[in-house]
Amino acid sequence: MMEKVDVNGKNAHPIFKWLKRQEGGFLTDGIKWNFTKFLVNKEGDVIGRYGSTTKPEALSKDIEKVI
Repeated sequence: MMEKVDVNGKNAHPIFKWLKRQEGGFLTDGIKWNFTKFLVNKEGDVIGRYGSTTKPEALSKDIEKVI
């Protein structure tokens, strides 16, 4: 994506609507803050959703499982 898009609400970009349907959040499906991360495998399956406070390096084991 190369432009600013909405991630929540009626104008949410379709990719974020799909991601949130595949992997809901803890209390709500909405994306609460910047830097929420989704891990998607090469088949397009959402493997995990990670909060904004999760450091990217914490995903390394999950990433290694899918590559």
